[in-house]
Amino acid sequence: MGKITGFLKDVVSEMRKVSWPKRKELTRYTIVVIFTVIFMAVYFGVVDLGISQVMEWYVAL
Repeated sequence: MGKITGFLKDVVSEMRKVSWPKRKELTRYTIVVIFTVIFMAVYFGVVDLGISQVMEWYVAL
């Protein structure tokens, strides 16, 4: 039991040292992540559509 409490004390001590982002930084990071996910989804959707069209053309031969 002593090891668990020691571990939890160490966790609390390390969490106090963490540099948490400010609200403005967090908002900026969130927007960047959302736009990146949207861009990647559109990109892979277009690539998938293109591959599907090529495969349909190939099968139709």
